[in-house]
Amino acid sequence: MVEKHIGVVSNYFSKVGVVAIKLEGKLKLGDKIRITGGDVKLEQPVEEMQINLKSVKEAKKGDDVGVKINGKVRKGYNVFKI
Repeated sequence: MVEKHIGVVSNYFSKVGVVAIKLEGKLKLGDKIRITGGDVKLEQPVEEMQINLKSVKEAKKGDDVGVKINGKVRKGYNVFKI
């Protein structure tokens, strides 16, 4: 399985289950991501994604995106597209 580092967690909003990711690569709906850090290894497809509270289908390098996730992560964790 080939994976590519595409960003870093810049924030996590536990009440709504959303992670903010500072992208270093492209990301689109349907892509499968892995978030790793500490003892966390979370994998899931991207089903919802927003930029500035507006839903988007894809994002590019340099964008800050919000992605709904099923788990808890922390600022600084790495994000990979798998």
